[in-house]
Amino acid sequence: MRGQAAIGRKRVSKPQIPTKRVVVPFEDNRFLTRLLGEFDANLALVEDRLGIEAHAHGNVVILSGPEGSCDIARSVLEQLYERVSRGEAVGAGDFDGLIRHSRQEGPSSDGQAQIATRRRVVKARTPTQSTYIRALEDTDLVFGIGPAGTGKTYLAVAFAAQCLERGLVERIILSRPAVEAGERLGFLPGDMREKVDPYLRPLYDALYDVLSPEKVERDLEQGVIEIAPLAFMRGRTLANAFVILDEAQNTTSMQMKMFLTRLGENSKMIITGDPSQIDLPPGMTSGLEEAVALLDGVPGITAVRFRNQDVVRRDLVARIVAAYDRAGPGKPPHA
Repeated sequence: MRGQAAIGRKRVSKPQIPTKRVVVPFEDNRFLTRLLGEFDANLALVEDRLGIEAHAHGNVVILSGPEGSCDIARSVLEQLYERVSRGEAVGAGDFDGLIRHSRQEGPSSDGQAQIATRRRVVKARTPTQSTYIRALEDTDLVFGIGPAGTGKTYLAVAFAAQCLERGLVERIILSRPAVEAGERLGFLPGDMREKVDPYLRPLYDALYDVLSPEKVERDLEQGVIEIAPLAFMRGRTLANAFVILDEAQNTTSMQMKMFLTRLGENSKMIITGDPSQIDLPPGMTSGLEEAVALLDGVPGITAVRFRNQDVVRRDLVARIVAAYDRAGPGKPPHA
């Protein structure tokens, strides 16, 4: 019976994915060694991300696999080789970022935006990051919304540092709501900077990454870089400044309105937050969510939304974020 059933069954053939073998030559084997990384770790990342086989032999890299993936791999290797030959250091993040851009925009795409300070060149690692950087270039008020690990705060600080170095602004102002302390910081020991340091540590980390430690300390002492708790921003007009409000999901409606109306002449403002991590009391509306909805379509304001696919810290972080999103807010995994 099984044989008779098989006679009448039509065999459905799977569509064949075109494969190819590509040999990519490089002029200088020293640069190629730096490009591929220790034990060819960067080449292994290319294999994993694109589902191909890649082997280095002498001064060539041999690629085999689906045609489109091989084309992307070749383009990524050639573009990053050019960077290495100019003396730039490249690592896994550069490979990952260029692969993500190439998948969406095609091989040889030049759509990867960047931020440059004297200390570091920061290149977008996802197409959404490129959109975000261009929004910072073109718009005076930008909302960066999305999960942790997508680079929204780091890129905001890096862009602010770039603007400061180029003389486009006179100062950087960093602010963050201190929900855990109810914004009643007076009882904490130390001066203002010592009181709010624990809440602003991610901003400090980004500053020290894109500016020299000496410059950061000097600018903090001279007020060129200012730490301004959200509760202390009332009544000010912030002119000639790059103003960053981080963790904005924990602002109330009145706090957000107050902050937005501080924007003065020749200033840029970037507001970042993750609506999935609101720590406000139950029933209280997040000022971030309300502001993004109210200001939708207002000229001069851009909202850039990051997704789980934009997490760039490492694959494990992306998987953690996705697992929590599947469970839903406050929902136990086996409910």
